[in-house]
Amino acid sequence: MEHVPPPAEELALLDRELARLDARRSQLLVRRAWLLSVLTPPAGPPAAPPVPQPAAPFAPPAPFAAPFGPPAAQAGPRSAQNVLLTLGGLLLTIAAIAFTLVSWGHMGISGRSAVLAVVTLAALAAPALLLRRGLCATAESLGALASVLMILDAYALHRVAVPEAGGAGFAAAASAVLAVLWGGYGLLLGRLRLPLPLAVVSAQLPLLLWAWSAEAGATVFGWALLLTAALDCAIALWGPGLAVRVTACVGCWTTGLLGLLVALTQSVSAGSAPAALAPAALLLAGAALALSGAWRAPTGLASAGGVLAGLCTVAAVGGVLRAGMDWGWSVPVYLLCGAALLAALRAPLPRPVGQGVVWASSAVTAAAVLSAVPAVGMSLMGTVSQLARVWAGAPDGVRGALGTEEFAWSRLAAAPVVLLMVAVLLGLAHRSWDRLMRAAGPVLPTGTSWRSAAGAAASALGWAGLTALPAVLGLSYPAAVSVQSVLVAAVFAVAVRALRHGARAVGTTTLVCGLVGAVSAGLLSLAAQAATYAVFAVLLMVLGVVAVLLDGAAAQAARALPGPGAGRAVRALRIAQAVPACGAVVCGAVLARAAGASLGLDGYRAAPVMLLVPGLTVLLGARLRSRPAALPVELTGAAAAAMAVVMAVPDLPFLALVLALGGVLAAGTAVRAERRPAAGYLAGALFVLATWVRLSASDVAAPEAYTLPVTVPALAVGALRRRRDPAASSWTAYGAGLAATLVPSLCAAWFDPHWPRPLLLGVAALVITLAGARLRLQALLLLGGAVLALDAVHELAPYVVQVVGALPRWLPPALAGVLLLVVGATYEQRLRDARRLRETVGRMR
Repeated sequence: MEHVPPPAEELALLDRELARLDARRSQLLVRRAWLLSVLTPPAGPPAAPPVPQPAAPFAPPAPFAAPFGPPAAQAGPRSAQNVLLTLGGLLLTIAAIAFTLVSWGHMGISGRSAVLAVVTLAALAAPALLLRRGLCATAESLGALASVLMILDAYALHRVAVPEAGGAGFAAAASAVLAVLWGGYGLLLGRLRLPLPLAVVSAQLPLLLWAWSAEAGATVFGWALLLTAALDCAIALWGPGLAVRVTACVGCWTTGLLGLLVALTQSVSAGSAPAALAPAALLLAGAALALSGAWRAPTGLASAGGVLAGLCTVAAVGGVLRAGMDWGWSVPVYLLCGAALLAALRAPLPRPVGQGVVWASSAVTAAAVLSAVPAVGMSLMGTVSQLARVWAGAPDGVRGALGTEEFAWSRLAAAPVVLLMVAVLLGLAHRSWDRLMRAAGPVLPTGTSWRSAAGAAASALGWAGLTALPAVLGLSYPAAVSVQSVLVAAVFAVAVRALRHGARAVGTTTLVCGLVGAVSAGLLSLAAQAATYAVFAVLLMVLGVVAVLLDGAAAQAARALPGPGAGRAVRALRIAQAVPACGAVVCGAVLARAAGASLGLDGYRAAPVMLLVPGLTVLLGARLRSRPAALPVELTGAAAAAMAVVMAVPDLPFLALVLALGGVLAAGTAVRAERRPAAGYLAGALFVLATWVRLSASDVAAPEAYTLPVTVPALAVGALRRRRDPAASSWTAYGAGLAATLVPSLCAAWFDPHWPRPLLLGVAALVITLAGARLRLQALLLLGGAVLALDAVHELAPYVVQVVGALPRWLPPALAGVLLLVVGATYEQRLRDARRLRETVGRMR
């Protein structure tokens, strides 16, 4: 039965439902108005959204009264307006150009000129009216169009009024007139942003085009560019608006640098002092302009102006003084001018300008030093050529020893002078740093690091200049070798003195220079036998003395200066001591090799002589013990021993002898507790390897007859060691004894065509592997397993090859792919298994 409410109750229900529908309609209208404003933004102010009708008091709250989220970013109306105006102005400009140059139609050039003039006047007048109405973007577009039309009017005027005038001259006058007109127009309508920068751009052309039309020389072009730069500088300093000043600044640097480049080219190519005066005047004018502009410029531009002023002054004065000289000797002249430039620091210059002057002087000095680098490089690197002709005989001169007889050394004659001059200047600055700081004021950087850098640079440049001196002077070979040896000794003396007095920068620099010089002198001495012995003996003595003196200095510093600072100083001295100590070992190795060659011994016969050096380092390491230099010295001796092994490789009996002697040296080193772990293993490996090599040299077909008598006692001794010291490693107890038999037997089985030896070796390796797994001994497990695997590979390899050859060609790649898929699918499990296996093996003894 259907329930029908009374009429009064039904009327109330209808009223409430209508009220809800009215409220919902109002909400949807508000949302619709907002969506329309997002999709089609109005040009003017947006219309007010429809006001919702008041809902009944019992109506539910509006669920959509507010937007769903923040409104999306709208494209601003001004951006669209600017795009439209720019496109419109561009199209009008293209049409005007086409009208003037291309589409001649039925009108002559006079008619077109008249039309262009009328359109130009209209375009010039329109921005004023538009600015009054607040239409700035439209005014900018029409102003740009008017600027282009003015250029076309100038072209039309040239064709109509003065067709006989030269193009460059008329362009110079037109650009000047346009610059004035654009400047006045921009000042009159100050709200337009384009005319004034256009006036600045147009002002770059008149003088340059005038010089071109007059067919002037390079000097006139330079003056034209420089005067244009002066005008730009004035505008950049006092011009209205940021855009005008930036445009003028860019023009100033562009035209100024071009003009100064012209002047510098003329100054460098001048053949006499009178010919260098005109470019010098232009350079000095450029310096004055840069200085005047830098005086009022911001900090960055002021420093750049100071640099430019200093470089121009050096180029001007140096160009006059060096005129007529050879270019190689011109570098010292410019260097002296750059040093004299520092006298300007006494002038009352702003701090950024003074810093720029200092940087200019530094740039001149650095350029002078770079010009001398080739001479130093050839003096140092040319000695490498002696490695190809060791003891070939002393050449006639040092240039022959360097392989540079055909090089024109006269071009580099001033290189040592330049380097020594810079070294003297930096040395004086280092010595009188406090006085220099008081004289220069806040311009120079403060701090001891700069003083130390000056001293280090002075030491390095002085050494470089003296290194290049023998080759530049063309000294004889004996004289050059003597000079280089004395120089190395002197540099090391300076290094020791500096390090002992705490001058770490100077000491480190001179120590590096001494090492480089020692290498160069040693290579240079390889040309003659007597020179080799003399130079390397001197180097051995000098490096040894340096190491001893630095060791004493470190001990003295440790006693005199307790504390953390002293610890750093002592550590630095110990590190510095290790370098010459290792160098002395290298010199000893070279002397030992030379002694073998002098005795007429072949390379492998001279190998035992080379072992004298590691023998001495073993004794020296025992003497030094815990000092930081002990380990580097012993490692250098070990490198000499490795060289002896390489020398003995061609002859197996000598190789076995050298390996055995090396094992003796390693065993002697293992006597010391701090070297026992590494040296003990090395001694055992060398002894075992010597045994194998000796067996191979004797063509022994059954190595077990010689190795088993060694293995059995070794294993017995290892068992006793493990009984007395259960914590001893299985490698220490059984590793050497097992390897003494297993490895030679494996090598013999690998080349044995019969089956008994591989079978017996496999059974023995299996027993050893099982014993290692049962007793949890790592050495037995790994050695036995490795030998068993290699023996099995040797035995099964022929059958595997036959099987693979009988299979289809697609099957091995398919099986490999399946294997990779399986491993990849179970990668995590395999990784856990591998980690578990590694941990299990690692827990073994």
